[in-house]
Amino acid sequence: MKFCQFGPRGAEKPGLVDADGRIRDLSGHVDAITVAALPALRAVDPAALPLVEGSPRYGVPVSGVGKIVAIGLNYRDHAIESNLPIPTEPMMFMKAVTSLSGPNDPVMLPDGATHGDWEVELGVVIGKTCRYVAEADALDHVAGYVLANDVSERFNQKERGTQWSKGKGHDTFCPVGPWLVTPDEIGDPQDLDMALDVNGQRMQTGNTRTMIFPVAELIAYVSRFVTLLPGDIMITGTPPGVGEGKKPDKIFLKPGDVMELSIAKLGSQRQDVIAFDLDALR
Repeated sequence: MKFCQFGPRGAEKPGLVDADGRIRDLSGHVDAITVAALPALRAVDPAALPLVEGSPRYGVPVSGVGKIVAIGLNYRDHAIESNLPIPTEPMMFMKAVTSLSGPNDPVMLPDGATHGDWEVELGVVIGKTCRYVAEADALDHVAGYVLANDVSERFNQKERGTQWSKGKGHDTFCPVGPWLVTPDEIGDPQDLDMALDVNGQRMQTGNTRTMIFPVAELIAYVSRFVTLLPGDIMITGTPPGVGEGKKPDKIFLKPGDVMELSIAKLGSQRQDVIAFDLDALR
């Protein structure tokens, strides 16, 4: 099933996306899409739900996200284009929950940004507490999957000390959605086509099968260092084609650019890149 949250920022309603791609209103059943609510919602008949008219804004498709754990350099070609060693263990960093935004909301470059970049990624929504989980059992702990854009400010990420989170956690830097898709609709998470365009030009083309560390291994690995709780999101790395890796000249985001990205079965996103405006964040 596909679940979403729709409506104005801060006033989103819970929804279900039916087989025809139409949003059905779940407000009569729950106040928000949470991991705890999902088992009961799977029994709801979509045809019995009110149809949502028009084209409302999509918000982040799940509420109650406690943390975002990100994996870096999880595609061999991306590590090579970044001039970094191929990881022998998953590289972890944290992305601020305040970076979350809807899939089609504007992405605001931070004050003084010079090296804004894009990263289409498969996101995993944790469904059960993960603490020293065995790899063989890891996918049983997944509530669903989401499309994510791990937007980055490379100068802040790499030139201001050793903490990647400085360039990853800016407001609007983690668009997620449009849907949370349950595992039964995804099937094998290691066989999903990925793509990202900037201003209509293809930048990234990939497939999750080329991950260095697949989803099950990542969950098992991360759970040895960080307890993953229901509602947490893990984003799993990006294929080659980021702006920093373009040759002969690097390409970085500027106001007026448009990012469009998709992953098979998980929908698509479109973000306008805008200049820094502190008042707009309040």
